[in-house]
Amino acid sequence: MQLLDGKALSKKIELEVTSDVKTLKDKCGCTPGLAVVLVGQDPASATYVNMKKKACDRVGFYSITHDMPQSISQEAIEKTIIMLNNDTNVDGILIQLPLPEHIDTTKLLELVEPAKDVDGFHPFNVGRLVTNLDGFVPCTPLGVMELLKEYEIDVKGKNCVVIGASNIVGKPMASLLLNADATVEICHIHTDSLKKHTLNADIILVAVGIINLITDDMVKDDVIIIDIGVSRTTEGKLVGDVDFENVSKKSSFITPSPGGVGPMTIAMLLKNTLKAAKINAKDKK
Repeated sequence: MQLLDGKALSKKIELEVTSDVKTLKDKCGCTPGLAVVLVGQDPASATYVNMKKKACDRVGFYSITHDMPQSISQEAIEKTIIMLNNDTNVDGILIQLPLPEHIDTTKLLELVEPAKDVDGFHPFNVGRLVTNLDGFVPCTPLGVMELLKEYEIDVKGKNCVVIGASNIVGKPMASLLLNADATVEICHIHTDSLKKHTLNADIILVAVGIINLITDDMVKDDVIIIDIGVSRTTEGKLVGDVDFENVSKKSSFITPSPGGVGPMTIAMLLKNTLKAAKINAKDKK
């Protein structure tokens, strides 16, 4: 069994991004800029945003957080996004999810300029992903693909089971695997007999947030496990969706949780923002 170390790879990517940022600054005086819209006081969201800001500082990005109260109106957030769309110092816009119930999340995501949609949630970028065209890809599934590439795991022809069908992880994950010539199944809350699907899988990618959903009797020998889920136990410990202790004994490769996919998500946000900045720099010439 070999661990897929996302923490180590994310540090490697940060060094590459830092170097590219310096080159970009030397060439055109451009500094990649990321703006984050944070609404409400959700502790997990605040933690993620703080981690993203620290990562931006480490690689030399300009970053700004628009911290808004829980009671803010839809119109006020829309005005902020329009302002950021028009701000030439901002290359990427990230709306931290989830948003309060009274906010129309879909409308806000569609309002972000596709060229600044570094989260890859705009329908324009979703469409380009599905049709295997260049665009911005959601950071978590993109990070998974980078992790597989780093450990020379070729998904071509492999039976891949994606568990979870969210727009943020499950669906784009399946599209990326399909684009890489994998055979893909998507399982979700209405799937009959999850075990029937996972037992045939060469690679299992799970992102649902249910502790110990995947147990050792559900996987075959030498399976590759990508655990994307994150939950907190009653003791306060962060864990994934996989019974790591027992499943790891049957795995050829497995991600730890935390320390596997999580760090890669932020690393891909940096790469996407840098990509947007490079495109913008060309447009300014």
